[in-house]
Amino acid sequence: MAWRSSGASNRDLIENLWRNKLITHPQVKEAFLKVDRGHYAPSFAYDDSPQPIGHAATISAPHMHASAVEHLLPFLTPSETHPRRRVLDIGSGSGYLTHVMAELVGPEGTVVGIEHIAPLRDLGERNMGKSAEGRAFLESGRAKFRVGDGRKGGVEEGEEAEKWDAIHVGAAAAEVHDALLQQLKAPGRMFIPVDDEVEGWSQHIWCVDKDEKGEVTKRKLFGVRYVPLTDAPKA
Repeated sequence: MAWRSSGASNRDLIENLWRNKLITHPQVKEAFLKVDRGHYAPSFAYDDSPQPIGHAATISAPHMHASAVEHLLPFLTPSETHPRRRVLDIGSGSGYLTHVMAELVGPEGTVVGIEHIAPLRDLGERNMGKSAEGRAFLESGRAKFRVGDGRKGGVEEGEEAEKWDAIHVGAAAAEVHDALLQQLKAPGRMFIPVDDEVEGWSQHIWCVDKDEKGEVTKRKLFGVRYVPLTDAPKA
């Protein structure tokens, strides 16, 4: 089904994802329509497939980004009780999903993309700056990019350890890291690919929920293949 979602333009791609029910929420569709994947994928921008972006990293297939946003949506959009959403995008890569989620968090929200490779951090920020909307998000602080070890979360040294409503992890983790669970709000949700225990040859997406009392539940969603969440390469 996913390969049928490719299109000749950004609108074609998103309309195909909608028609194939890979996007089901109107808010999600609108957010993706506002962000041109052509600013983020160096080739075949409107194919529903992953594309290399350098440094052994990829921009995920659009249907995977759509799935992430659909699952995280209740914790991305502002409400009367939660007007100021904070979202962490680990392994932000091209910056595409960071931008899409910034469209959803509202004017009081913040999305922080974190990368362990400085040139990829720079790439995400540069790509977002290709559109007027993206530049406005960067200038206002609605979207930010940082260099850091995503396995430790997104709190910088000396910064108040304010927690995250939603955490998206865009690379396969060896486990659901304790630091990420600790930084997840109650309630909050994490979307994370995790290596299976059987020799590490397969991975699954896990949806990790923390309820108001801090109780954590995990749901295995579907099999995937992501690049690993690792240390930055040595110079």
